[in-house]
Amino acid sequence: MAVSKSSLGKQQNDRDQEYHKKSEPLIPGLPDEIAELCLLHLPYPYQSLARSVCCSWNRTITDPGFLLSRRSLSLSLPYLFVFAFHNSTARIQWQAFDPRSGRWFILPPMPCPKSVFPPGFACTSIPRQGQLYVLGGMRSDTQTSINTTVVYTSSTNQWSIASPMVTPRSFFAAGNVNGKIIAVGGSGAEYNDSITSVECYDTRKDTWEHVAKMRVGLARYDSAVVGSKLYVTEGWTWPFLFSPRGSIYDLENDTWQEMKDGMKEGWTGVSVVVGDRLFVISEYGDCPMKVYVPDRDAWQYVGGDKFPREAMQRPFAVSGVEGRIYVVSSGLNVAIGTPIEGQNAELIAKWEVVAAPKGFHDFSPLSCQVLYA
Repeated sequence: MAVSKSSLGKQQNDRDQEYHKKSEPLIPGLPDEIAELCLLHLPYPYQSLARSVCCSWNRTITDPGFLLSRRSLSLSLPYLFVFAFHNSTARIQWQAFDPRSGRWFILPPMPCPKSVFPPGFACTSIPRQGQLYVLGGMRSDTQTSINTTVVYTSSTNQWSIASPMVTPRSFFAAGNVNGKIIAVGGSGAEYNDSITSVECYDTRKDTWEHVAKMRVGLARYDSAVVGSKLYVTEGWTWPFLFSPRGSIYDLENDTWQEMKDGMKEGWTGVSVVVGDRLFVISEYGDCPMKVYVPDRDAWQYVGGDKFPREAMQRPFAVSGVEGRIYVVSSGLNVAIGTPIEGQNAELIAKWEVVAAPKGFHDFSPLSCQVLYA
């Protein structure tokens, strides 16, 4: 077939433009190696803005090797990612908090149905990979559970849709155990349909599969991952008529076992793991903090500063990283606690509060996750 000279000329022109884009310097006057180092040191929130400067910056920042270089140079820093909803409109919003500067950054809107009941979602993360996972949820218009898997990647500042869970579920527990995402229990297709099924997500294969079921369904869920085990409990709820139930999932052996009495009886609030220690911020009184002592199957109150209850109103969302505990309250104020060992080896805590912008005063937190970005 004959090809016109004009068509050939256009193709050549397109190739020339593409070559020019690839060969243009990242920063005029600097070697590309030095320019890339400058881009590598851009803080997380500004990388998405830098991508829009020019094609060469976008190509460099989105290259998988760019993220690997940031990790190898220890340039990725921990940020707090808070999932919240507006108390009046139920509008959901994700925002990132920089604990070093105290600044907040709004994330792009999360893809999900318009009519959702915010507390129905479960969230977890793989911090070092910079990925958030938002699972399941409930439609508020039909009161039916959904099975979606939505993933946020900090290196691109974008959301994506992954393979859906096998079972639609809402109001359930989720955790990252050795890089595998575990979804536990919750409500099934219908609101009152309590389920005991458990699923495991392989992030590399983008596949979900059933694993060992829970022995009993739970009325509500709080969970924590310590080592290779996922701890799931109902916790105490007002008016304290029934003793809570709790179970422990062992990923390596794909088995469930009963939680010890002391652990489940003292699990009286939202949990957070720092190092290999399990803490609870109690949801009663002055919200004292406790730490679990495995050898004694008992909880021990943490001394030092009192939890800053005046500035922190329930509900709470909690996360921990690099020896610190971050508690996000209604209005998105953030209390930062640092547990340290005292002179007699007892744990004491120091607290400071970072007030949120006034525009957040009508938001309540649902989840708090740490990502390195």
